[in-house]
Amino acid sequence: MNASSTKSALVTGASSGIGRAAAIALAKAGYDVAINYGGNLDGAKETARACETAGVRTLIVQADVADDPSVRAMLDSVGTAFGRLDVLINNAGTTMETVPRDLEGVDVDQWRRVFDANVLGLFLVTRAAAPMLKAAHGCIVNTCSIAGVRPGAQPLVYAASKASVANLTRTLGGALGPEVRVNAVAPGWIAGDWMERTLGENYDRLMERRAKMTPLKRNVTFEDVAEAMMGFVEGNRFVTGEVMIVDGGFANVT
Repeated sequence: MNASSTKSALVTGASSGIGRAAAIALAKAGYDVAINYGGNLDGAKETARACETAGVRTLIVQADVADDPSVRAMLDSVGTAFGRLDVLINNAGTTMETVPRDLEGVDVDQWRRVFDANVLGLFLVTRAAAPMLKAAHGCIVNTCSIAGVRPGAQPLVYAASKASVANLTRTLGGALGPEVRVNAVAPGWIAGDWMERTLGENYDRLMERRAKMTPLKRNVTFEDVAEAMMGFVEGNRFVTGEVMIVDGGFANVT
């Protein structure tokens, strides 16, 4: 494995949404990008095409982030393709649709599936990536959520898993320093299919209400989240173990 002079990044769950926006932002900043996906190959290819317009190399790699052999094989592929790893965006995740008050409606197998993807997966990818990140004095940015910081409309298991992401971010900041910085972004409500599933028939009304109550008078976009991630990647050199809320100030006025 030969080290490259071009910096590289791995984005998990990069076939759509926040992951795609982060991958594109990294490509525009000159990073070669490894695009991880679980099942949406077409989406991963679309992300790769968008990144390649910036003139960087891409690698599309399928892996279940909750499966350690798959994760280690993915990191081997990244090392072979790029020779180094400077940035890890831990974005892969999932949820279930049971509303917070429906305790009996929570399926235990689904609970475990969400924690496997959102928490165990973050740990496994971080562990496998740590040697290359340490060598590059790189950084990790995790996708948390406002649901992991304060109670809200999200399903219990999702909120609990994202609270674990917040704690892991702080703990890993100490465990991987001084070589690797570890931070997270916690987006508020993002317009799109994820919140449509969460809010159901109330989606339009509640999203409009949320925007009106937000000091910056709109809801979060994927690009807003990616911009915050790039702030940790390209700057904030003396910041680690922090979780940045990205919600236009909504959390400060409610």
